[in-house]
Amino acid sequence: MIRLARIAMTMTLGFMLTACGIFGSDDDPELGPITTAIGVNGYLWTATLDTLAFMPIDNAYPSSAAIITDWYSTADAPDERVKVAVYFRSEQLRSDGVKVNVVRQERKDGAWLTVPVQAATALQIEEAILSRARVLKIAADS
Repeated sequence: MIRLARIAMTMTLGFMLTACGIFGSDDDPELGPITTAIGVNGYLWTATLDTLAFMPIDNAYPSSAAIITDWYSTADAPDERVKVAVYFRSEQLRSDGVKVNVVRQERKDGAWLTVPVQAATALQIEEAILSRARVLKIAADS
């Protein structure tokens, strides 16, 4: 629980740089993918891997348009673990180009039980990914 709060706080700080104007409109050719070979937007793909770098990755295949982490827990909260799935919805660099699902479990009597996750958690991860994608896009344009 403490680790999740720390992650949320860290991501909140990253959200200060809101990704508003950088994503543009649907018909802006500059916001296309870095490469069309992977089937998803390269900025969003790289930003997702950067954002989730502290977690073990279970599945990261561009052809499935998803990155799924393995279960992650910390030493200070060994009876709690989280798993994150990021789904890519567009080849364009858009604010609605990613969807994040978070599953949290707690160990009770030796069994892992799924417990609710605050709705803001998935949104905060999405915002962190979008903020990182914006930084990557700006760096590529420089």
